[in-house]
Amino acid sequence: MSYFVIETQANNDSGSAIVNNYPSENVAEQKYHQILSAAAVSQVEKHGAILISDDLRIFKREIYDRTNPEPVGE
Repeated sequence: MSYFVIETQANNDSGSAIVNNYPSENVAEQKYHQILSAAAVSQVEKHGAILISDDLRIFKREIYDRTNPEPVGE
């Protein structure tokens, strides 16, 4: 099984996503937390991460949304 970590960033009407692939869930989770660590202090309006498997099962997701002060995550 493969794991994907998707980093998302969005400001106003523009956005981007960076996808990384890992063979191990533990290493994928490490990357997920690295992204969120940077997002916590980022100036990007919406900065988050998603950890999913190659069969699209969502393990974790979290976003820092500076346009809405309530954090969203699972």
